[in-house]
Amino acid sequence: MEIASKGQLRLAYLRWAVVTVPFILLLGFASARLVPSGSENAWYRQLAKPEILPPEWVFPVAWTAIYILMGLALAMIINARGSRLRGPALVVFAVQMGLNLLWTPLFFGAHQVVPALIVIGALLLTVLITILLFARIRIGAALLMVPYLAWLGFAGTLLWQIHQLNPNAESLVPSAASDQIQL
Repeated sequence: MEIASKGQLRLAYLRWAVVTVPFILLLGFASARLVPSGSENAWYRQLAKPEILPPEWVFPVAWTAIYILMGLALAMIINARGSRLRGPALVVFAVQMGLNLLWTPLFFGAHQVVPALIVIGALLLTVLITILLFARIRIGAALLMVPYLAWLGFAGTLLWQIHQLNPNAESLVPSAASDQIQL
């Protein structure tokens, strides 16, 4: 049995990162393009916004950075072949990624503020579990996920404030999927 050198391990990690980073970016951007978001969304434009809402350009910049970090963390875990926690960590990562991809169509497309809040809560929990599992495998991978957890906490606060300011947000503009007929 041969043991890989640090250089070989680093190269294997980089090969995975070349796949995982673009893959996570593609998934995130695809989800964001399913429905108009931000000022492109008529329903969102009509919502009363909290004072702590950052400028619109912050969101794509933050998500790009977060998706890159997630892709790098994922590559580290995929590359940790000897860990018995690798499989469970990858499953929890996939679950949180599914929840992440659900959020934009749920909030911007279906105009469901309370269900979107529930998804953020589930995301916070699954990302925390992901971080804890990643930390037991590669501490660097766990640290790469911390900005994501912080951003989700901020996003949850924003969403809670949007809910407080717009208790009937779902009724502002019918969703694109609505089959309501105006007479």
